Amino acid sequence: MQLMWMSGPTDSVRTVSITAHKVLVWVSFAAAGCVLLGILLHFIGFRIAIEVSPSFARSLGGVTTEAEQQKVEASYRERLDKLRESLNTTVQDIHQLEALKNRFMDIATPVNLRDKMSKKDDAKGGPWIAPRLQINNSQSLSQEMKTALEDFTQAEAAVKTLAQNWASQLSWLNALPTAIPMGKDYRITSGFSIRNDPFTGQLAMHEGLDFVSEVGSPIVSTAAGTVIRSEYDHAYGNVVEVSHIEGFTTRYGHLSKRLVQVGQKVQRNETIALLGNTGRSTGPHLHYEVMRFDRVLNPTQMLPQTSVASQ
Repeated sequence: MQLMWMSGPTDSVRTVSITAHKVLVWVSFAAAGCVLLGILLHFIGFRIAIEVSPSFARSLGGVTTEAEQQKVEASYRERLDKLRESLNTTVQDIHQLEALKNRFMDIATPVNLRDKMSKKDDAKGGPWIAPRLQINNSQSLSQEMKTALEDFTQAEAAVKTLAQNWASQLSWLNALPTAIPMGKDYRITSGFSIRNDPFTGQLAMHEGLDFVSEVGSPIVSTAAGTVIRSEYDHAYGNVVEVSHIEGFTTRYGHLSKRLVQVGQKVQRNETIALLGNTGRSTGPHLHYEVMRFDRVLNPTQMLPQTSVASQ
């Protein structure tokens, strides 16, 4: 194929011969130029995007500058530091909670039973040490994350153990006859001591506490247990006895009405009878006794001291 054209004042004729070989060469050069131009524009564009808008660059090609990477790591480290501070505060709260729990158990547990508070885990002790959450900026971000996770796991386990331990001790304490047997206001008129018998005037041992209140006032079980006696007795009148853990038994006498039967399970503070004036009694009151392994105890050793002293 040839192209011919005339030019100039002399009308000279010029010809250009176009062959397939020449067309192929021209097209190859043009394609190579376009590719090179595209690569150049791509490189320049990404450089500009990285410096001006790193987030846009990440969305295009997932590239970040060193400064951007350091910024991201600094943000994560700041969050880790805040988490450590929060965990340290929680750890201190747990430590104070444990101290409060120990103080509560020491006050609430009867003196003659305090040695049994930790009977299930003998030969273990020492203070509870908070996890040491030291900041180490020389560690890599992944190592920092791993360390933080381990710290949280240890704290979580400590909280779980403390909660289980407290729940177990409170459950044990709740099963002891340490509650007040009265469901309403009362007065204590006679304690555990030698006194003049109200009928004979002779010295006699009074093996319980006398709670005075209105006839029909609710009488409650001082701990969870099983009713082992519910009958009429010439001395106690209507009487109920409940068996508890650790060999304890409680007795409730001079009742106007018994509301439970032998073999019945009762819960702490559950109403089991009504106050009365039956049996060997000079007036409406509850005669309350506490025994352990058939040995009579002073009930004030089992009752909250503030409740007894304030009456």
